[in-house]
Amino acid sequence: MSKAKICWRFLLILSAALGVACSDNDSVHAVRDYGQIGGPNGSTLAADQTLHKDNGAEPQTLDPHRATGVPEGNILRDLFEPLVMEAPSGELIPGAAESWAVSDDGLLYTFQMRSDGRWSTGDPVTANDFVYSMRRALDPATLSTYASILYPIKNAEQVNRGELPPDALGVRAPNKQTLEIELEAPTPYFLGLLNHSMAYAVHQPSIEEHGEHFVRAGKLVGNGAYVLNDWVMQSHVELVRNARYREDAHTTINKVVYYAIENADTVFKRYRADEIDFTQSVPTRQLEWIRQSMPDEYIQAPYLGIYYFGFNTTRPPFKGQPGLRRALSLAIDREIITDKLTAAGELPAYGWVPPVQGYEPQQPEWADWSREERHAEARRLYKEAGYDADNPLVVEILYNTSEGHKRLSIAIASMWKQVLGAETRLMNQEWKVFLQTRAAKIKTQAFRSGWIGDYNDAYTFAQLMHSANAQNDSGWVNAEYDALLDAAAVENDPLIRAKFMQDAEQILLAEAPIMPVYFYVSKHLVKPWVGGFVPNIMDHVYSKDLYILQH
Repeated sequence: MSKAKICWRFLLILSAALGVACSDNDSVHAVRDYGQIGGPNGSTLAADQTLHKDNGAEPQTLDPHRATGVPEGNILRDLFEPLVMEAPSGELIPGAAESWAVSDDGLLYTFQMRSDGRWSTGDPVTANDFVYSMRRALDPATLSTYASILYPIKNAEQVNRGELPPDALGVRAPNKQTLEIELEAPTPYFLGLLNHSMAYAVHQPSIEEHGEHFVRAGKLVGNGAYVLNDWVMQSHVELVRNARYREDAHTTINKVVYYAIENADTVFKRYRADEIDFTQSVPTRQLEWIRQSMPDEYIQAPYLGIYYFGFNTTRPPFKGQPGLRRALSLAIDREIITDKLTAAGELPAYGWVPPVQGYEPQQPEWADWSREERHAEARRLYKEAGYDADNPLVVEILYNTSEGHKRLSIAIASMWKQVLGAETRLMNQEWKVFLQTRAAKIKTQAFRSGWIGDYNDAYTFAQLMHSANAQNDSGWVNAEYDALLDAAAVENDPLIRAKFMQDAEQILLAEAPIMPVYFYVSKHLVKPWVGGFVPNIMDHVYSKDLYILQH
């Protein structure tokens, strides 16, 4: 059978499963006319400076040191200002620290704090706040699953494991305006990771007074452009301007409302009804219509992230079965997925690390094989693992509630069925429960996931699969992989460092505890009256940089 026939035969099966048509002849509506935006001169501001943003899932927490997902990160960037932050373009710029210096050996970073930095209570933001906060972030009692991002700091790993007390961390404040951070080894991406919420300062008096409830409205104290005004579970999070923020005079948006809506179709309906100004994503089935009917509102850009499925290697059927895991990866057609399902410019992913500076991404040898060759090898490995038509693999795919994730999980299941005869059950869970289930590794088999780089370096992807990383939800352990990453973490020569990570990636792809699907692009719908939005590879948006035009 020809490649074209296989492709279209699969598409017909998949279309029936998804309940959608293959036709490209859907009617195209005229581009909507919003009328005059920004008054006669195009720059007049609206009287009501309220920004309504879709935020996807309900935030898991607003504790910066316990947050893990994109929904939390979007809000935390408005509530807190790190030592080093980003311009709208994504370029690193001074934040709570007005300047910094690095020692010749790359081991000591010295930050000078701003004299006008203030908490939302009016208390000054000092170097001591960051000492307290980084110790808290790494204290095992905090139960952070993201602690490893701070491991470049001297003694951080030992502190996080409980082998050293928090005050042994290589962070100190000679005085209130000076912060010193000592590293284990030169770390080229260190300034970038300081923009992550694990490196945010939190308000010590508030935590001491309220304990874990410090994240609630009326109690949460931040040093960012906004403060938490209201949080209604499964509905919205409302922020208002922090009058004590050091750059409040340059902030325009007065209120930001983040909506927790996991259904992309619902988001789109509310966007078209002008109830939402900025969406976190777009519904896949409507994408072609959106491109034609809303070309000036649809914004797509490169994004440092990967969509993948993980295999729980701690229990059957994937424990001790790298061949079976490779078979399932070989059986899926990434080109069909990106061309026909996601269809927004995503790149098929055969390797783990997307294109980043100073690194040559790796691929398995079969990435360049024909579809027929891949399927033949998939069937061979499947049979070698003990499965066939009389004894098919029965596997469950877990995904967080979302129409897009459902469609892609159905596609994966259909491909596994068509190529291998595997039987698949689909299970969806609400975001918070999904994260807990995945992390527990007790009930999961295969699970949907995604990883967004925390900084523009290959290590942000490589370190996720280290056996000591609390977010390694596959439970995969490989001593050689860990050793290569540990060597890369302390290697100063960029070429040798990259080679360590490339060798590690090849081990990962051979063992296949994860199944890469595609590299992301960011996709947003943004109303024409929202000004100041600049796409960047991290897809980080700060509400303080935006404004609402008259409309």
